[in-house]
Amino acid sequence: MSSGLTALCLLFLHTGALGFKITPGKSLNHLEITERAILDVTVQVCRALAQAEGTDFTFPAQPYTAEAVAVACGTPKSTKSFRQAITFITLMNIRVDIRHALNASFHFDKEMFVQGRKIITEGILAVKASNKQANFEAARQKVGEILHPLQDFYSHSNWVELGNKLPNSNLIRSDTSIGNIADESRATCRNCDGDCRNNILEDIIQERVLTSGYFGVVSSTKPKGKCSHGGAIDQTSTIEPKGGINKDSFEASHGHLHMTAADMAIAATSELLEDIRGAAGDRPFLQMMGIFKGSSKALCFVIDTTKSMSDDIEAVKTVTSSIINSEVGTENEPSVYILVPFNDPDFGPLIKTADPKVFKTVINSLPATGGGDEEELSLSGLQLALSSAPPNSEIFLFTDAPAKDRQMKNTVIALIERTQTVVNFMISDSTTLNRRRRSEDNQKLHRIAESDAQLYRDLAQASGGLAIEVTKSELPVATSIITDSSSSSLVTLLQATRNPGKTDTFYFIVDETVINLTVYITGSSVHFTLISPKGESQQSTDTTGPLITASQSVGNFKTLRLKKEVGLWEMKMVSTNSYTLKAIGQSPIDFVFGFVEATQGTFTGYDALDTRPRAGVNISLLVSLTGSDSATVTEVTLVESSGSEEINGVVEPQGSGNFLVHVDRIPSLEFVVRVKGQDYSVTPRVPSIVFQRQSSINFRASNVTITAGSNSILVPGTPFSVPFSVMTNGVGGNFTIRATTNQRFDITSPTSLFVETGNSANNTVTLSAPLNTPSGTDVTLTIEAEAPGGEDTNYVVLRFSVVNMVTDFTPPVCQLLSLQSNCSKNCSNNCSNNCSLSMWELSVRVTDGAEGTGVDRVSLRQGNGTLNTSLAAGNENITLVSYSSSCCSPNMEMLVVDRVGNVGTCFYTSSVSISVIQLPLLCLSIVLSGLHVLT
Repeated sequence: MSSGLTALCLLFLHTGALGFKITPGKSLNHLEITERAILDVTVQVCRALAQAEGTDFTFPAQPYTAEAVAVACGTPKSTKSFRQAITFITLMNIRVDIRHALNASFHFDKEMFVQGRKIITEGILAVKASNKQANFEAARQKVGEILHPLQDFYSHSNWVELGNKLPNSNLIRSDTSIGNIADESRATCRNCDGDCRNNILEDIIQERVLTSGYFGVVSSTKPKGKCSHGGAIDQTSTIEPKGGINKDSFEASHGHLHMTAADMAIAATSELLEDIRGAAGDRPFLQMMGIFKGSSKALCFVIDTTKSMSDDIEAVKTVTSSIINSEVGTENEPSVYILVPFNDPDFGPLIKTADPKVFKTVINSLPATGGGDEEELSLSGLQLALSSAPPNSEIFLFTDAPAKDRQMKNTVIALIERTQTVVNFMISDSTTLNRRRRSEDNQKLHRIAESDAQLYRDLAQASGGLAIEVTKSELPVATSIITDSSSSSLVTLLQATRNPGKTDTFYFIVDETVINLTVYITGSSVHFTLISPKGESQQSTDTTGPLITASQSVGNFKTLRLKKEVGLWEMKMVSTNSYTLKAIGQSPIDFVFGFVEATQGTFTGYDALDTRPRAGVNISLLVSLTGSDSATVTEVTLVESSGSEEINGVVEPQGSGNFLVHVDRIPSLEFVVRVKGQDYSVTPRVPSIVFQRQSSINFRASNVTITAGSNSILVPGTPFSVPFSVMTNGVGGNFTIRATTNQRFDITSPTSLFVETGNSANNTVTLSAPLNTPSGTDVTLTIEAEAPGGEDTNYVVLRFSVVNMVTDFTPPVCQLLSLQSNCSKNCSNNCSNNCSLSMWELSVRVTDGAEGTGVDRVSLRQGNGTLNTSLAAGNENITLVSYSSSCCSPNMEMLVVDRVGNVGTCFYTSSVSISVIQLPLLCLSIVLSGLHVLT
């Protein structure tokens, strides 16, 4: 599930039986613990970057919000992507309580400390590997999964009761002792009735023995004398020793220690995030969190490179150079550049870079050669781009040929829906089959041409994009849409399609925050009348008028630039041909959402959907507003994309800009989500802005349900099994099964599965990654189930990370070779002229040991001096570091990271030095020779 769709699918469990509670209340929950730590660490990272760059940093007001932190970081345009990243991580955290409800290892129950730590440390390796490959979506997913057991440790174990004041740092390291774990036969608790404050045995406390509670929903079995988790549904707490020790809430067995455990969980979460930060570096860490120096958007092209496309490639080169030359260094600079070439018989490779110069070089070197049988692998190239682009991206596909791999249509639509990515098709020579028409001009071939062009139109409609059909000479003019889309804070006010075309009237609201109001229309022989909020009108036949400040027509594509006028706009469309209408603008206020479904069984609540919502049942959505701390949602509506039906939901505020929306049924046809709301930023309790936003992506319901699950870490050379299940409430029979990945791995999958109406059937997909697959490789697996007759289909999209076996768990170490200083003792407190003119310098040797993977990176964490590195002559395993600074900056700290992400720190002053093996994640006071040093 992508963060585009799931960014707001929070799980609201009412029991809190397996960890910190989820629902808002007096107790702290997993959501709040995770978000507080992310915001705290992000603020520290942005402050460190500001100091390194010599710029001012202003701390945001407490309590922190995503919007305020993004502004403090100097990246206000990243508010939406930052909020999505936070909530996606939170979703993955909370989901553990449903997907792994009774697996004690994920909750540190039943004294499974070794198993729980293994989940955390293996997950950390996957996160670091994914970040190194810039696969931030996979990194976020795994971060969320491992934060849950990490946080549960402090609620479910007796770490707090033992009097510890700091987190257990050994939980994020696999080469150390977790603690003095209780033997299986050792009693740890006594009975308690009502008050369980002192139910842990005295010898356990005195000897600092680590234990945790046993938990069972059906069985009450536990070893003699062992503590229970406790709570109404824990059957083990009903047998001796009765009671429990969990601190999940104030009402829990050890609820008096809830805040202590929650604060410890926040600190431990920060500690883990700091370790990931140290391995990745500050900028990549912020990118993992959805914070980008420029725009959070990607510039993504999928290009047909056959010989006939030479003009199109030149147009792409021109628009790419224009965007890079004008946007680099601005808030609209793309966060990443992606290119996927395709032809026949091949597609790829994927080129993904954050360096605009590299991307420009790659684009300028694109060849235009080959091509013979008229059809190209356009959908295979598009699948690769959809799997690799950040969520909520916009992709431009250039071609003049039909798709040879049209059987991948449903796979592409599945990825579009999961990633909420808009795809625009730039089709040159008017139709995709003009080359065929020139060779054979007959009615049958004309119908084939229309069906092939319609494939691209269908995909564009599904994504909320446009299918722009122009001649080769017109293409450079049509590429203006690419420049528009690269603008940050782009929002959709209206998106509609009519196929077949008909006369219809559409409305959209423009609020005070919207600028650069633009309308796109595709279709032939389309006439319109535009009416402003003040009642002024202008028709498509008018060459001049009061409402349209600029217009442009090329091929089937028309662009209208409208004057800024706040209020309700009206657009009357007249055509018998199919057409699309899209109104966009730029605004900080937007929304993200996801579908959720009530879970069944012991642990009730809401789980985010990985698939299409079920037809014929009620559904819920989680909606979150971004870009304003004072905005609220007043209306959420499911709107048929090609019809007139609108279904309103019931909105329930959940706090922190989140809203749970209940809808009693889903439209039978494709639909979009429209949100209306109010903003109170000018005068509290008085709405000053009324806004409307709409999803670009079209969604649909299904009578088919498909579920799948597996470990999210794939080891090269080892068969990787993914069991899946298909159920139908519609037509039964033989279902067509398709399994595809974005990697060219060996894959074994059934091609069909017999499913009876009302029942389910199971099978397995098996993957195998080659032994030479790099760690951090991102694997997206799409499993589709198509009902007999092809009228209904559903899918599940899963994401895995490839992680090679790691045997190096020790960070690099520093050896001080020399330290020379002319600094006086007063320089640390008073930077006088003498101090600024005086210098100190040092040289250090950094090694990773004989069994280590080697030093990967040395960077300055603290200090205003100059740091240089070089490899030792004749020994690539040794990195030599030199550092020099004025005495006004008497302290320096550097991070040393090896190739698998083990992080160490080395701290030096102008008179004292200390090396720290493990990255310090909390403040540790060290007194050396009377000097107080913070590391």
